[in-house]
Amino acid sequence: MEVRARAPGKIILTGEHAVVHGSTAVAASIDLYTYVSLRFPTPSDDDDTLKLELKDAASDFSWPVGKIKEALPESGRCVASSPTSCLPETIKSIATLVEEYNIPEAKSGVAAAVTAFLWLYTSIHGYKPAKVVVTSELPLGSGLGSSAAFSVSLSAALLALSDLVNLDFSQQGWLPFGESELELVNKWAFEGEKIIHGKPSGIDNTVSAYGNMIKFRSGNLTRIKANMPLKMLITNTKVGRNTKALVAGVSERKVRHPNAMTAVFTAVDSISNELATIIQSPASDDLAIIEKEEKLGELMEMNQGLLQCMGVSHSSIETVLWTTLKYKLATKLTGAGGGGCVLTLLPALLSGTVVDEVIAEIESCGFECLIAGIGGNGTEICLGASS
Repeated sequence: MEVRARAPGKIILTGEHAVVHGSTAVAASIDLYTYVSLRFPTPSDDDDTLKLELKDAASDFSWPVGKIKEALPESGRCVASSPTSCLPETIKSIATLVEEYNIPEAKSGVAAAVTAFLWLYTSIHGYKPAKVVVTSELPLGSGLGSSAAFSVSLSAALLALSDLVNLDFSQQGWLPFGESELELVNKWAFEGEKIIHGKPSGIDNTVSAYGNMIKFRSGNLTRIKANMPLKMLITNTKVGRNTKALVAGVSERKVRHPNAMTAVFTAVDSISNELATIIQSPASDDLAIIEKEEKLGELMEMNQGLLQCMGVSHSSIETVLWTTLKYKLATKLTGAGGGGCVLTLLPALLSGTVVDEVIAEIESCGFECLIAGIGGNGTEICLGASS
């Protein structure tokens, strides 16, 4: 038996950084996916190993299931219907399995992903031999939720071949999960995210699991649904950033300028709420969509100006801003800033020729561009290795 799961990446449409200080933010799924295939060997295969292939990281791992059981004797007692956190002593035990491969410090993200994989797999399926293959359309470590998409798609594939999920595999193509099943997928994915990131907010995995959009404030998540098509040009500046330092810098600026920064955060809150209202309101015709797109573009530009006030922009981001401004397109950073990725709203009636010109000019600066639909489906499953 083999299944394939996919889970989307995410963007922050509005509210990054300000959300740490009590403002509302809006996140959305994008139609770029991470895929996980899971296959259990047949008795005739005579295979007693657990294999993991991370294609985009060009990394392969394999452990005899007896060795995993010896290192993680407690995992076999986990109940898949009740997601549990990986204890520090268990992480140390998993580390003995991961360290065999001498993963370099520069690939610490790979080591964290393998650790999360071993915890999720053994918690849900115990010590069964299997082969798991992971591929992704998402650039790694760029702020587009690649680790959450990994945790969600992995959890989805593992649960799909458990007794806890009832899917009709007689149907062809990608199948959605039921609401209660998605909730279980999301809870396990969050446990994976905790291993990878320590103290994640839960936003990335929730957007990846459920799709569409999420409005969040002070730890409260509200799922919302877009009533208009949205397409973004996502530019990966390939400039690394230190998220913790950027978050700390905003907090320090608030200490130095409390009244001004409070006004900035209040303005961001208003922008996020207005954007959510516009996206959810119905559009009766093309004219209504154009009007909504113009308003969304203005809100994105306002949010970018406020992010500049917070001190989290970067010369690479400004290069993209000035390039797209020549074409009268709205652009803002997404995520931590200081580099990373940049969003440009692509109006529905924008010609393909103009889009090609914009991409060519941006990529001439050494950046990479992707076009993604916004607010689509969450994690899905299909039977077999391809669809």
